[in-house]
Amino acid sequence: MATHSDSITGRRAIIDRRTIADDLAAIAGEHQGDSMKLRQAIVVRLRDTLATGRAEVARRLSIHPSRGREAAAAQAFLIDQLIRLLYDATVLHLYPNSNPTAAERIAVMAVGGYGRGEMAPHSDVDIAFITPYKPTGWTEQVIESMLYSLWDLRLKVGHSSRSVDESIRMAKEDLTIRTALLEGRYIWGDQQLYGEAAARFDKEVVKDTARSFIAEKLAERDERHKRMGDSRYLVEPNVKEGKGGLRDLHTLFWIGKYVHRVRSVADLVEAGLLTPKELRQFQRAENFLWAVRCHLHSITGRAEDRLTFDLQKEIATRMRFAERQGKSAVERFMQYYFLNAKMVGDLTGVFLAHLDDAFAARGRRFLPSITRRPKKLNGFKLDRGRLALPYDAFFAEDPVRMIEIFALADRHDLEVHPLAMRAAGRDANLIDNRIRRDSRANALFMEVLTSPRNPEKVLRWMNEVTIFGRFIPDFGRVVAQMQFDMYHHYTVDEHTIRAVGLLSQIESGAFREDHPLSTAIMQKLVSRRVVYVAVLLHDIAKGRGGDHSVMGADIALELCPRLGLTQAETDTVSWLVRYHLLMSATAFKRDLSDFKTILDFTDIVQSPERLRLLLVLTVVDIRAVGPGVWNSWKRQLLSDLYELAEEVLRLGHKQKGRKERIDAKQHRLQEALGLAQKEFAALRKRFPESYWIAEPHDILVQNAQHILSAGKKPLSIAAEVYPDRGATLVTVYASDHPGLFYRVAGAIHLAGGNIIDARIHTMRDGMAIDNFLVQDPFGGPFDRSDQLARLKTAIEEALANRHKLTTRLEAKPLSRTRAEAFHIVPNVLIDNKASNRFTVVEVNARDRPALLYSLAYALFQSKVTIHSAHVATYGERAVDTFYITDLLGGKLESKQRIATLEKRLLEAAGAVVEERVPEMA
Repeated sequence: MATHSDSITGRRAIIDRRTIADDLAAIAGEHQGDSMKLRQAIVVRLRDTLATGRAEVARRLSIHPSRGREAAAAQAFLIDQLIRLLYDATVLHLYPNSNPTAAERIAVMAVGGYGRGEMAPHSDVDIAFITPYKPTGWTEQVIESMLYSLWDLRLKVGHSSRSVDESIRMAKEDLTIRTALLEGRYIWGDQQLYGEAAARFDKEVVKDTARSFIAEKLAERDERHKRMGDSRYLVEPNVKEGKGGLRDLHTLFWIGKYVHRVRSVADLVEAGLLTPKELRQFQRAENFLWAVRCHLHSITGRAEDRLTFDLQKEIATRMRFAERQGKSAVERFMQYYFLNAKMVGDLTGVFLAHLDDAFAARGRRFLPSITRRPKKLNGFKLDRGRLALPYDAFFAEDPVRMIEIFALADRHDLEVHPLAMRAAGRDANLIDNRIRRDSRANALFMEVLTSPRNPEKVLRWMNEVTIFGRFIPDFGRVVAQMQFDMYHHYTVDEHTIRAVGLLSQIESGAFREDHPLSTAIMQKLVSRRVVYVAVLLHDIAKGRGGDHSVMGADIALELCPRLGLTQAETDTVSWLVRYHLLMSATAFKRDLSDFKTILDFTDIVQSPERLRLLLVLTVVDIRAVGPGVWNSWKRQLLSDLYELAEEVLRLGHKQKGRKERIDAKQHRLQEALGLAQKEFAALRKRFPESYWIAEPHDILVQNAQHILSAGKKPLSIAAEVYPDRGATLVTVYASDHPGLFYRVAGAIHLAGGNIIDARIHTMRDGMAIDNFLVQDPFGGPFDRSDQLARLKTAIEEALANRHKLTTRLEAKPLSRTRAEAFHIVPNVLIDNKASNRFTVVEVNARDRPALLYSLAYALFQSKVTIHSAHVATYGERAVDTFYITDLLGGKLESKQRIATLEKRLLEAAGAVVEERVPEMA
């Protein structure tokens, strides 16, 4: 993997060592006898040299922004020359030694990534000082002086100073040290000493330890992947340490070098670990990843390896990616990134298979195997527990076999031999329209997709070798397609495959505790394959421009008959794809206690079977977005919507009506509180019917206890950790009055909180009970007693009007958020048809601190009453919905008043407002 400096053109434009050495000699003449001033003067000259060299490397990268390996090699060359100059200046001018003893020898060696001859602009400078024996006074002086000089140059230095014996002993004991020395490269000093250390490393450390080294390196890799998210399709990947990143390529080279003692990646071909084509893929992926990493360091001015959203846009521009129809420049750049990450994964599989075979005769495999031998393999053979090809042309003779091998792997719980995977990737282009129309091929694909075993694993294998995308070309279009937002954690293909896996786990009962309703539904479906195909296709039209739900529904109408679905099943799949966002939008952005919400929802759904299918699709779609997205609050809202809608759809055959549900909640609450009938009846009458529908049981209990303990106090505030949401529940019980909501929202922001959900209720006796879910700036709950006290004090002061809230909020600086990387045009929808009693206002805007306060204050200024608020965030996008009336309790009917309200809300959301006709629904 070493990139030799000989390949760098115009090296003296980066650093001219001879000229600078002459300059340092002249400086030494000027400062004879004053070693401190001399060292400082040397550092000043070398600092200028470093800055000039870095600027030249950066200039070359800007001209050729995709030449990553060239930039990494040039950076390493610059540091090489700098260290050589510093070493010579130190031993010739600072600590001259005209007659060194045998012990007074030093070899300076580059190790780790620097040892490979590759560096990003702010990579660590990892060096090892090798001495023949224990350090002498002179060697200690030289090493210490060089280190201080390097630190004064503001380089981040990783260093060690050991004798040859110590180096060998520690390399045997520590995998990290052994790996670093494996990449050791001579820079300067005593070359004979370096040669002795290298020879002993080969003979005493490497010999007969290849198997253990491989096993340890693979275990280390797996742990690193787990730490970094265990997917090469995370939308903010770590270019160095993430799955499919540079470290995975390094691991392959380390193993190849350790086992075969190769000196470069190209030597892996001769060793039989890569084919010439795979070598080119390796080098192409390495070159691209190094380019991205160098740009990351250059832009941030530090050792930054995480490709965050704001940096993605800038690097896409630097690397000259252009917008194409349906895809922005940054989406095209990231798709290319993920294709390279996928290539790294493919190469890893083949590489390890070759190693596995090489060591097979000597013991167990590195990859897990099974011992069962299934009888019917349809011509395929077993190679140590893995499905393999009987001969190389097996796929070419009948391309349907490229689907069949994965169906067999699923059916018999087998692995596919990596060489068979390689052959499938090579022959994938033989899957043409004739194969796609083949009934046997489609039946085999459906067998994999709807497998009761592990469809996620097998579909991922098919995707890795491009068979999935070749057989379903529309799926091929979303492979490595990133979703440039903070909500989705994975690329579209990875999200889809994870969703299928979650569906299978729900059906098997693995998520019975988390999803009792969905688990029960999966056992009652008329056609289980409908929901599997709907999950496969729900996002298949992303990245084309336009509404992916509508376009995906059209794709379903064409594709489903080919997959063997009936016309009725096809129509249902198409409907599910068209409306796959309906249930979550209704549950999270609308008031479920408003019966008109349920009627509008059921008007679209129309049948109990569709409702069941839609719930399951919605659950797996949300869970597959990424870790932490699903929570108990969403489960409660979706379950409530499902039950309320089912009542309407079942016509007269209701399991329990609205009144019965409220009665059941009230009976359960009375039991929890232990109140007598008369006391509870008095409490119950104070709440409107909508309150009982809106709140879950645990909140009902908390609110009731709060109200009872408050007695006749005009204000009572409670704040406690709410573990299910990873947030703090803030409850405000107060006399209802205009501006209550915006004042509480503003106070929470002043206390450092971010409101992630809000439910506000006006009681029948003129009091208000408002529940807010609040997180700290890092997305966690306020859990310390002082934080909870600060929250309560801020709300008390705001409601007592002790300080001018608006002035204090304006003085509080807004923290920068990751959402600022996205441009979202605020939009306000004012709807008088969504509710019979209320005007529904929905605001879409970029999420930011105090957004909810700004919107609530705008509503207060507009002299309206907020009856309920629904806060939803989708990454960088906030969707806040308010059910409002005028101060007399009626809807907002005046066009002029609606236009004024819309203008105020747009300004509060951060829009530049022009006079225009308001948007009405």
